[in-house]
Amino acid sequence: MTTTDSDLRTSQRAREAIAKVSTGIFIDGQWSEAASGARFDVVNPATEEVIATVADGGPEDALRAIETAGRAQKDWAKTAPRERSEILRRAYDLIMARQDELALIMTTEMGKPLTEAKGEVAYAAEFFRWFSEEAVRIGGDLTTTGDGKNRILVSREPVGPCVLVTPWNFPLAMGTRKIGPAIAAGCTVVFKPANLTPLSSLALVDILVEAGLPRGVVNVVCTTKASSVVSPWMASGIARKISFTGSTEVGVRLLEQASQHVMRSSMELGGNAPLIVFADADLDRAVEGAVAAKMRNMGEACTAANRIFVQRPVAEEFARRLAARLGSLSVGDGAEPGTDVGPLVEEKALRKVQELVDDAVNKGAKVVCGGNRPDHPGYFYSPTVLSDVSADADLMTEEIFGPVAPVVPFDTEEEAVRMANDTPWGLAGYLFTQDVDRGFRVGDALEVGMVGLNTGIVSNPAAPFGGVKASGLGREGGRVGIDEFLEYKYMAVPRV
Repeated sequence: MTTTDSDLRTSQRAREAIAKVSTGIFIDGQWSEAASGARFDVVNPATEEVIATVADGGPEDALRAIETAGRAQKDWAKTAPRERSEILRRAYDLIMARQDELALIMTTEMGKPLTEAKGEVAYAAEFFRWFSEEAVRIGGDLTTTGDGKNRILVSREPVGPCVLVTPWNFPLAMGTRKIGPAIAAGCTVVFKPANLTPLSSLALVDILVEAGLPRGVVNVVCTTKASSVVSPWMASGIARKISFTGSTEVGVRLLEQASQHVMRSSMELGGNAPLIVFADADLDRAVEGAVAAKMRNMGEACTAANRIFVQRPVAEEFARRLAARLGSLSVGDGAEPGTDVGPLVEEKALRKVQELVDDAVNKGAKVVCGGNRPDHPGYFYSPTVLSDVSADADLMTEEIFGPVAPVVPFDTEEEAVRMANDTPWGLAGYLFTQDVDRGFRVGDALEVGMVGLNTGIVSNPAAPFGGVKASGLGREGGRVGIDEFLEYKYMAVPRV
């Protein structure tokens, strides 16, 4: 890859944007160093260069943060819904005003192409706008008992201090998707962003402060040792809610900890999304849908199409078209103009993708395109299509989290549904057909929380995001997103 004047200007703008980000521990409205004084490096996965250092929090910082959230909870819960709404709306406006700057920070710390990063910034901001509107629509109920003697007065109250833990793959949107409904509901929070991509989240904190969020409502501790921060929060007896996005393995451990204090829990966990293409599908539309479902975020998404099942009469043609489409994508530094596919987030992720491809090939899969690592620095992997993938290949049962599309032929609708559901996960699924009846029939049969019918994108702030089975509990976004942060209270009032 050659460096141009444009690249140098982009790199300079990225450095300037990152230099503005506060990189400490944020507690009670103040930035400080970690109690230990430790800091950790943030690395650009496209260049393998250190771009910033961030305060590395520990148990002492964690306890100070949750105690602050506990103290602030009562006053914050009493704030007027309109006040909470307007803070979120101002934060939305500030995010959109800084879209280019925030996108540069995101691209530099996690690699996604700049165009895609700008899309995530807008998507992230929309959660604040959506929940700013939901804040003033928290309802209740008034009815009469069957015997007519009492009134039943039902109100809704904030659940209390919340623990929020987000992953690295959507570093801004995962934060707003959790912080937005918590603030709207009247909850205080302690927030641990991913250590691989903390800068986008830390930039968000400064925006919330500028938007007028009171001290103590949001407290942030970054760390390289997640358990040293999250475990004290869970054991504190102060936190009343945990909202986590990440692996099923970690989610199970957090649920075990939550049970000790009977905490409300929302878990958005792993995925193994099937994408089914029937012989009657519009193949051009199906290929574009598969590209969207597979290649968003370089395939590093729980909603990514992990297993592509194509009806046998069109399987070969579909694989050929998909390979031509993926093979035409430009791989490179996400900050460079024209880049379609950025690097994976770290060396560990790159090794896992290569191991999964090698395993599939050793078990009979054919490489239609890609299947290798480009010969330049950074954690890059070529967009890959595999055909004739064996059912016992590891990538059929594990999340790929990379730009690899395995194509598996099937004969009947029943076979496709059986293979699609043959997984402990159930987050998202996709299907392409021009038969309306089949679309609804198969959509109903898929054991997932979200279905894309003739589309490869399901995520939207106005829709309830979440899965079934080992993919988690609860929903984020949509009209139900704020419910996860509210409790019902019933008061019996005698009729006089």
